[in-house]
Amino acid sequence: MTVSNNNLWRDAVVTGGAGFIGSNLVLEIQRRFPESRILVIDDFRSGDFGNLREFRGDICAFDVSAADPAGIISGREPSVVFHLASITDTTVTDDRLMVHDNVEGFRRILNFCLSRSTPLVYASSAATYGIQDKGRMREDMTAAPANVYAFSKTILDNLAREAMAKNPGAHIVGLKYYNVYGPSESHKKIASSMIYHLSQQMKSGRRPRVFKHGEQKRDFIYVKDIVEATLLAAECKQSGIYNVGTGKARSFNELIAILNNALGTDYEPEYFDCPYPFYQPFTEADLILVKQALGYAPKYSLEDGVSEYMRVLYADD
Repeated sequence: MTVSNNNLWRDAVVTGGAGFIGSNLVLEIQRRFPESRILVIDDFRSGDFGNLREFRGDICAFDVSAADPAGIISGREPSVVFHLASITDTTVTDDRLMVHDNVEGFRRILNFCLSRSTPLVYASSAATYGIQDKGRMREDMTAAPANVYAFSKTILDNLAREAMAKNPGAHIVGLKYYNVYGPSESHKKIASSMIYHLSQQMKSGRRPRVFKHGEQKRDFIYVKDIVEATLLAAECKQSGIYNVGTGKARSFNELIAILNNALGTDYEPEYFDCPYPFYQPFTEADLILVKQALGYAPKYSLEDGVSEYMRVLYADD
């Protein structure tokens, strides 16, 4: 499927557009549709201006969970809205903060889009599936959030499904992002991907540290594939909530071997006990529905994605 409806991209709004995935999305829209008017809404609690140095559009520094989107977007009629603003640090344990910011921000954006019949694409998460140790995760599985971050994303999906049922003509697409890695994530610090953290350890001459015994598996997905799926979701004619991963779970031991190859190192992993009772030992996306609805298929293997990412991340070394 090719993203080609230029009218859709006439006036795009991206919440959380200074963040990791958001900034990659913003710059790709700008590259593909140079005539598009793009508005980024980001309160910069977890975003970084450095991610948008090449951005030519407008930015409003507002918290969408506390401000009326109609006031923020005054004078504009968005042709599409991407809602990526969220607290994404899964170690945050303040239930009220996490639920308020993530849920109320989405509720405001959802109601704004419904009132104007504006297409909405929002970020959900594979964390909503909870803890399991095998088997692909399907969109029809019952949510089983193991931490408050996953719980907040589950509520987003509940609100979206209710809105879809009440507004059959609406364009609402939720995307359950899996374990995303790639350029422009370093500002997230502790919340950056394990690929980023492990590479930093190895570049500094240390053994990469992972939970015992490195056989936990993740569906690691390169941010360029995430951006492509998100653009396709805007073009999609069918509302729904879909997985966005690679469909292939890979172990941390495999990942360390791939990093060694990309970095030209030869480190053995250092194992330690996992301190988190809510840790997901396994994630793997079932891609049947997203392929049917969006025409999405991942382009980057873990080997290719890590290789490209390391070249970008350590280009000056």
